[in-house]
Amino acid sequence: MRLYTYGNAGNTTLLPDSERGINALGSAKKGKATLEAVDLKLLQSDMLPLNDPASSRFPKRRGPSWALFAILSVLCVLVSSVRRSNFFSPASHLDFSRAEPVVAADTLQGMGFTGNGRTNDVLWDKYSLIIKGQRVFIHSGEFHTFRLPVPGLWLDILQKVKAAGFNAISVYSHMVLINPSPGVVDFNDYRALEPLYEAAKQTGIWIVLRPGPYINAETTAGGIAHWITSEVAGELRTNATDWHAAWQDYVQGVIAETAPYQLTEGGPVIAIQIDNEYSQEPDTHAEYFQQLETVYLNSNIVVPLTANDPGENRAWINGTGAVNIYGMDSYPQGFDCSNPDVWRPVTTNYYSYHESVDPEQPWYFPEFQGGSFDAWGPTAPGYEQCRILTGADFENVFNLNLLASNAKLINYYMIYGGTSWGALPFPGVYTSYDYGSAIAENRELTVKYPELKRQGLFLRSSPDFYKTDWVGNSTGGIVSVSNPAAFVTLLRNPDSAASFYIARQGNSTTKDVTTFKLNVTTSAGNFEIPRFTSGITLAGRQSKIIVTDYSFGVSSKVLYSTAQVLFAGQIGGRDVLFLYGDPTSESEAALTLNGTPRIQWAGVSSVSSNGATPVTFLPGIQGLVTIWDSSEQLVLYSDADTAGTFWSPEIPANDSVEFANYWQFGTNSSILVGGPYLVRNATITGSTLAIRGDLKDSVQLTVIAPDHVKTVTWNGIPITDDVAAVSNLTTQGGFAAQVKPSSTLLGFAPPALTNWRYADSLPEISSGFSDANWTIADHTTTNIPFKPYYGDGRVLYGCDYEYCENIVLWRGHFNATENTQSVNLSINGGEAFAATVWVNDVFLNTSYGNSTNNKYILEETDDKFHFPPGSLLYEQENVITILQDNMGLNESGDDAVDEERSPRGVRGFMLNTGEFGEWKVQGKIGGYTNYPDKVRGVLNEGGLYGERMGWHLPGFDTSSWALRDLSEGLPNAAVGVGFFVTTFNLSIPDGFDVPMSFTFDDFSQPYRSQLYVNGWMMGKRVSNLGPQYQFPVHQGILDYNGINTVAIALWAMEPTAVTPTLQLTVEGVYEGGVGGIETNNPPWSPEGRP
Repeated sequence: MRLYTYGNAGNTTLLPDSERGINALGSAKKGKATLEAVDLKLLQSDMLPLNDPASSRFPKRRGPSWALFAILSVLCVLVSSVRRSNFFSPASHLDFSRAEPVVAADTLQGMGFTGNGRTNDVLWDKYSLIIKGQRVFIHSGEFHTFRLPVPGLWLDILQKVKAAGFNAISVYSHMVLINPSPGVVDFNDYRALEPLYEAAKQTGIWIVLRPGPYINAETTAGGIAHWITSEVAGELRTNATDWHAAWQDYVQGVIAETAPYQLTEGGPVIAIQIDNEYSQEPDTHAEYFQQLETVYLNSNIVVPLTANDPGENRAWINGTGAVNIYGMDSYPQGFDCSNPDVWRPVTTNYYSYHESVDPEQPWYFPEFQGGSFDAWGPTAPGYEQCRILTGADFENVFNLNLLASNAKLINYYMIYGGTSWGALPFPGVYTSYDYGSAIAENRELTVKYPELKRQGLFLRSSPDFYKTDWVGNSTGGIVSVSNPAAFVTLLRNPDSAASFYIARQGNSTTKDVTTFKLNVTTSAGNFEIPRFTSGITLAGRQSKIIVTDYSFGVSSKVLYSTAQVLFAGQIGGRDVLFLYGDPTSESEAALTLNGTPRIQWAGVSSVSSNGATPVTFLPGIQGLVTIWDSSEQLVLYSDADTAGTFWSPEIPANDSVEFANYWQFGTNSSILVGGPYLVRNATITGSTLAIRGDLKDSVQLTVIAPDHVKTVTWNGIPITDDVAAVSNLTTQGGFAAQVKPSSTLLGFAPPALTNWRYADSLPEISSGFSDANWTIADHTTTNIPFKPYYGDGRVLYGCDYEYCENIVLWRGHFNATENTQSVNLSINGGEAFAATVWVNDVFLNTSYGNSTNNKYILEETDDKFHFPPGSLLYEQENVITILQDNMGLNESGDDAVDEERSPRGVRGFMLNTGEFGEWKVQGKIGGYTNYPDKVRGVLNEGGLYGERMGWHLPGFDTSSWALRDLSEGLPNAAVGVGFFVTTFNLSIPDGFDVPMSFTFDDFSQPYRSQLYVNGWMMGKRVSNLGPQYQFPVHQGILDYNGINTVAIALWAMEPTAVTPTLQLTVEGVYEGGVGGIETNNPPWSPEGRP
């Protein structure tokens, strides 16, 4: 169990660092410490060759003094200056043991490397991070585990991230879910961090943890626990005393879960971010950051602390609250996908801004645009449009523009968006958080993924890129191009002189074709390239990286190449290079070619100059071709699309090696695999290569492996080598075979959703209903700063009564006379909300919030409701019933302080004559303190009668309910709420991943519905607004081998027939997957329910 119950957090005693065995930061200003370089020759005897298999077997050496250890740790970082590669084999750096004292901050001042004074396992300089002595480019994608509430599937996402060549993820944790009520911190089930950390270790992925407390993330209250929004009086996200006490339990819980999984403990966590996108002014903000940092510093957390400036604001670099590593977020295309073909230009001052504010640190982007959220409304474009706006051409141009600014820590937000199920969303977004990302909400790889993979494999293959100086660009005369329409930036490694010319259109939005030549500086002299073809072509919205003096493998070099690098390294005993280019344009390279070719491309020149042989690639090349195949080298070339079908899984070290699954640390060995939909991982045991992955269709499997491999298996099944096919590829270490998925699920069709059972879910409007057990709404004060507009002084805000989430019902009692004609109600539910009002059992009207693609937003209404003749009981008690949807709490904004404290509920109530008597309120059963469903959590349910009774849960007996098809809507075309429940069976064998969705009708009708699958609220359909009508649901929520329960709470908002339809649809059938997915769908129980 990971359930912590705390007492008064304000009484928590924080031990001083001296009692915890942790060195404090040397400065309250920025918290940095530096190390200087020592003569590299002292350590050359300790270095092992890159890819030496013996390296993983060498024991770690330990010296006699901590001072020597500190010096040796730095030397390992700098050894790259005397080697071809900027990284070295896994055990070739010494272990700066956790048992040894950390070098004190005051000792490190004035030296060449920077740290936080608490660990030397994470250092940095102006170029990049240095992790355990290795210079590392952090190539990361954002992933929110709470948006995929099936922990077994987190490994699926991490493997897809790793397969794209990435080495890190950035992760928010969600305070609302983890700290649902005062004194309770719950890290069970999908709220857990431990299974994520374990999956990251298994995959070889670093983690930057971003726990907030505020995270934004288009989630309710920006992630701040709902109870805080009503129970804390002080201003949130400041140094207010009660706010400070309120976040202690949560942060301490995060620390307890994370400390054992820091890099220093063999875990994946390399940094922790302080809060999220916040200004350093006024002082109350800065002091709040300082308080958060103090809690981490007085704990076992030793990794660096970071911050993400939401723009070029120079926040958190110096002064109170400054962090160890500054980062800046950037979303250059904004968040309106309505015109996906219309681009904003690239940002041109990234580099100059960084140099002006923090030039001695690596350039860090904690969030760079990887997609866009989408808003409610009939004109909202939908996520497929967002996937076009931020598609492969955007990734190519804008990501490379980021690289051209010399950024070395980049996190793309999002790489997998997921689902804002239940009450997770803030009011500006709907259930899907697909984000138009490279991995779709249903976990399928999208058209954006191959470009990210091409970039990821290039960066993984290019250690010289991890340390580059920004030399200049073509507007300043440093770089010379023949066509001013091309814009080129030059980065150069100061040690190896490897150079990277990053080219784009001068007008980054143009679709014109631009051809140019480029003057380059190389070890063979200065000259113009290409030398034999007509030029370098940018085909519209395109960028390219032209390399010079680029090393691959142990002893091979590219003098220059206008073709793009997909892979460079060593496989077996051979240096391997994989280039690619556009099939409609020319490319050219000059390579040092070694050995006697057994296969040679016709474009390889017979004449070499300065040891480099020119190779030309003319238009029309489709598929994979071999340029050079010898016992020493293999050079391949393909078109860009074919390159996108290749994978390079790493071959991990054995389990006894620390960080066995991490590139540069446990392994520097990989292979090439072409063809499959996904390659998850690969291992070599003896002479057998075992590849695991996913298949969607029959494909040609192409493998380049070490030459000692004699057998290849795909998902455990040996493949038969196609000798003829592989003979055209390579004569050494190559395999080719046709592989196809099993026919087991061929033609799989999901079951139809029939035999619906129906029950009314709004007894509250019937004459005999008693609200005696409801909460009396009698507060006359509130900590919510947005006060009621009118009434009698009572505050009718749901959160003040523990009802912050989803649907809330209000009942106001009054005595009527013949003069009672109407009631005025101001109702606040957030953007895109609705509220339906009855007097007694008579429908009055529905108030609609609005959103039209985040324009014309209406989050509260103020309406007069007239009482129809015969609706009132004169001189007797009457009841106003309000059914109000809460669309989530707002995020922090610029318009007002504490917008997270949204006044959801009734902001004004007034009869035209007379006064209201008692007001009652009912939301989720138990409120946020005693809700019964601890597995699904505080955000899963609302206050509908059917929810309170547990009708949405598996196992609830509906046999006595009426048979009524969902498409028939409510009886008599009435306004109200009905529950429809059915079950269906699935029988999907192990070894298959079958993304499925629940798909409603896609036309506008005046209804809202909540979709429950096996008890989980997986969708909110707002038919009159849209745009979402399709709701993916994953295995683990779905039982692939058993009975599944689906429930629909249908809210008809107008007295007209609504005819919703619902189908279970299949997006794809993939043989593979991660397997072992467990379901955790607790069934109905009477405990805690009426």
